[in-house]
Amino acid sequence: MPQQPLALSTPSRNLVLLTIARGITWTGFLIAIIFGIEVLNFQLYLVPIFLIIVVMGLFNVATWWRLGWLRSVTEAECLVHLLIDVIGLTAIFYFTGGSTNPVITYYIVPITIAAATLPVRYTILTTVTAFGGYSALMLFYQPIPELSRHIAGTGISLHVLGMWLNFALCASLITYFVFKMARALRRRDRTLSKTRETALRNEQILAVASQAAGTAHELGTPLGTMAVLLGEMKEDADSDILREDITLLQRQVEQCKAHLRSLVATAERRRVGPLEHQDVQAYLERVIEKWLVIRPDVTHRLTCLGRRHAIIPTDDTLQQALLNLLNNAADANPQNIDITLDWDEQQVIVDIRDHGAGVPMDIADQLGQTFVSTKSKGMGIGLFLTHATINRFGGSVSLYNHEEGGTLTEVTLPRVDSKE
Repeated sequence: MPQQPLALSTPSRNLVLLTIARGITWTGFLIAIIFGIEVLNFQLYLVPIFLIIVVMGLFNVATWWRLGWLRSVTEAECLVHLLIDVIGLTAIFYFTGGSTNPVITYYIVPITIAAATLPVRYTILTTVTAFGGYSALMLFYQPIPELSRHIAGTGISLHVLGMWLNFALCASLITYFVFKMARALRRRDRTLSKTRETALRNEQILAVASQAAGTAHELGTPLGTMAVLLGEMKEDADSDILREDITLLQRQVEQCKAHLRSLVATAERRRVGPLEHQDVQAYLERVIEKWLVIRPDVTHRLTCLGRRHAIIPTDDTLQQALLNLLNNAADANPQNIDITLDWDEQQVIVDIRDHGAGVPMDIADQLGQTFVSTKSKGMGIGLFLTHATINRFGGSVSLYNHEEGGTLTEVTLPRVDSKE
């Protein structure tokens, strides 16, 4: 059976790091014991010592095997691993000098790991177990008289040297592994925070959508009445200028009715099929053409920097999002709006630059995240829904104050491989 990938939950990542730290620690113990026996002529109980090291090594191998399971690691399971580490340390210290062993302070490593990654009750249990083992080793242990010997020509005893080496080991493990574990916890907290923000935003979108559905239903009747009256007014108009104005109003009313009809059509298409893939340049030109019907007072310039063709996923909600951004630029200043289209291998970039007053710095970070508007009478719903829509496509919206004045709105959208 093929091996399963490692689980990606935070306790699982912490257990991976704990397993690596355990392997390093017991490998170091084995090397130190062999060095003490062969070089320093330590008199030790070799059979139980090597048996303890073998058992901890097999436990580490079993832990790696367990990490291949699909079942996620729990915090209680991490606690069990730390307690087994403390028990293993107590056993090896009993046969290597007990509390006189300079490595005895290694107990602080599992305590630190527990404090950084586990709930307080598990941390207390780990601390009490380690403290109990240390206390017992003050009374019960197999002494190593050779630890009191001094290194020739230095005046430094083997005990002091061992304490120095143990400090280096503990400091290294705590600095690297505990930092990695704490970073995993911070990453989890950021993910949870982002999930909560997304859920809150979805609730706001749902509320807006419900209100929009009711409003769309209510607008059908007055728009129909306006269409009929405008037709009669056009027939009775006695000047070409008046008829042109009425024609413009009729086009605006028809545009509103078309938007209402698209609400139902879009919902139906979402139930029956996937997103439509279109050439971005042709798509943007059609969006701008529809925008000019709504905003005939606008002057603009469209520049396409990309070569060949780029395909993006589209639907009516994306069109509405782009129209919202174009309308915001027109509201700031309808003259000389610059629209630039570019793309690379991964994404398409649409820049909309107006020559208005720019974005107030005190609300720049809030735009699109909540109902905040740059307009004196605006509610911020349009920009909020625009951000939500483009984020749903895997893109983003960013607003900047242009160095030459006005606002630069940058829209990024994922590019689809034309072969798809």
